[in-house]
Amino acid sequence: MKSTVIIGAGLTGLLLARELALAGIKVTVIERGKPGHESSWAGGGILSPLYPWRYPDAVTVLAGWSRRHYARVVADIRAESGLDPEYQQSGLLILAPRDQEEALAWGRDHQVEVEGVSAARAADIEPRLGEAEAGIWLPQIGQLRNPRMMQALVKACATLGVELVERCPAEQLLIRDGRVRGVRTAVNEVHADTVVVAGGAWSRQLLAGLGVDLQIEPVKGQMLLYRSEPGLVRRIVLSKGHYVIPRRDGHILAGSTLEHAGFDKRPTAAARRELQAAAEAIIPVLRDYPVVNHWAGLRPGSPQGIPYIGPYPDVENLYVSAGHFRNGVAIGPASARLLADLMLARTQVVDPSPYDPGRR
Repeated sequence: MKSTVIIGAGLTGLLLARELALAGIKVTVIERGKPGHESSWAGGGILSPLYPWRYPDAVTVLAGWSRRHYARVVADIRAESGLDPEYQQSGLLILAPRDQEEALAWGRDHQVEVEGVSAARAADIEPRLGEAEAGIWLPQIGQLRNPRMMQALVKACATLGVELVERCPAEQLLIRDGRVRGVRTAVNEVHADTVVVAGGAWSRQLLAGLGVDLQIEPVKGQMLLYRSEPGLVRRIVLSKGHYVIPRRDGHILAGSTLEHAGFDKRPTAAARRELQAAAEAIIPVLRDYPVVNHWAGLRPGSPQGIPYIGPYPDVENLYVSAGHFRNGVAIGPASARLLADLMLARTQVVDPSPYDPGRR
């Protein structure tokens, strides 16, 4: 393999582009819009699945590998780009989970620090809580500022020689004699030895008619952004499915919704009310601060949240990295490393079989 085209300049696509470029592969990334401005930009940047013990092992394994390697990956990208993705280990406080014993057992089994905490201890961990409740505390969980991570990744990839073509929708995979030859875009044809479909919620459309219908669908999520002063909130807090995430400069994200609305990503007044009420119940002092932004994004939903990572069946040199659902940022480094390992015939960092695009 000497050249690769990656369809999709989200986090997983660009992390893969970087992995391949570091291995000496000529990489072209084709993006339908602006790089990093779909699901990768819209989410919160928590480096863990929410309620991680409720996910299948296939997701937990990728999240665990990513968690152990994120600090190094971010440091390398910062050095390559000169931009700071604002990685920080702020911890995750989960209030009143219905299955606390399962959470504690999961922590023991996966060597993740999980502490059961009283309401008083929860209030000590995050003093700005409204009604403090007993829960669990995961001090090792980090976050990054995903829009800045995407800016850094774009620049790092450019530094490594990756060609990035934006505002250029992929229209058709070029397949001849059972082998992919490249991609037809809205403006030209791009030929390469291998092609990777990493198009997020749009991946299923690109692969339509090739024999295996990947179960990927758009799932809308809406977010709010408050502007406060630095240090007002110290920890990521999750309560009743909603969360707040403090950024270094004082901005606080509040999320999120889960909506099956096709490819409609318009923000709605009803979601704004829901998110604002939830955030201000968790951190009442937010009522004193303005909401400065409200947006929506489309997650690439998949059964049980297990992504498709690997070679596409029956089409030689065609690969897939899609269906990461809510956890693209949390599992991105492991996802990219695994697919790079498969493409380069290296020893894989995790067992690839649960992510096989041909699975039933």
